[in-house]
Amino acid sequence: MNITKSVLVTGCSSGIGLCVAHELHKMGYQVFATARQKEDVTKLKELGLNALQLDLDDSLSIQNAVKQILHETGGTLYALFNNGAYGQAGAVEDLSRDVLRKQFETNLFGWLELTNMVLPIMRQQGYGRIIQNSSVLGLVAMPFRGAYNASKYALEGLTDTLRMEVNLTSKNIHISLIEPGPITSRFRANALKAFNNHIDRKNSVHKDLYQRLIDRLEKEGPAAPFTEPPEAVLKRVVHALESPKPKIRYYVTVPTYLFAFLRLVLPWRWLDNILKRY
Repeated sequence: MNITKSVLVTGCSSGIGLCVAHELHKMGYQVFATARQKEDVTKLKELGLNALQLDLDDSLSIQNAVKQILHETGGTLYALFNNGAYGQAGAVEDLSRDVLRKQFETNLFGWLELTNMVLPIMRQQGYGRIIQNSSVLGLVAMPFRGAYNASKYALEGLTDTLRMEVNLTSKNIHISLIEPGPITSRFRANALKAFNNHIDRKNSVHKDLYQRLIDRLEKEGPAAPFTEPPEAVLKRVVHALESPKPKIRYYVTVPTYLFAFLRLVLPWRWLDNILKRY
């Protein structure tokens, strides 16, 4: 593996991003691990990673990060792993426009802006890999995940379209989606914080049903069957980086395979009745 293969990874403060950045670094990639908070960047540096601040909600932060990376690589970038995201829990009718916009700023608009910044670099050098970390919730919807569902459904559509458009002119730029189900991370803790900050539980028609959601988000350890460690995603990222013909989609965990199959074979009402239980 050539050490000149540089990879930009977003959302490296914990979970999937941290695992992928750390392991790719060990494999010899020139990894640029990014995080929103300065204290997380400091921790990444203490782990021996080349880390810098990148806030997906801030265009200037994105531009500065890319500029610094290009300075260190001599103007090249082999791959981008878009990963930084969070889940805004809450019923759709309890979401304000501002809350939904905030979800999209981080989970979609920042990814789009960053992707569009690195694509000209990849076109100029004649190769590149873009890997989007989506979710099983980009394939099926579940109650009280509407904001996150919407951001991932939108990501799926934009990425599928982008892949076809890029392929019309650049055969050596490969774009892949990764679809994890439940993965061990701080995702639930962050989702609980977003729920408490932005959802008026007491005045919601769903206030009684929310307790089940809160119990799941507060639960220690895996909250769903077939939860896998971040290394399960890492395996797919490595394949997407190194395969001469990377897959368009990579399913991760049993629930993703199961729900991807069920959405193809079941009537929608039957699928709704299954998904409402989660």
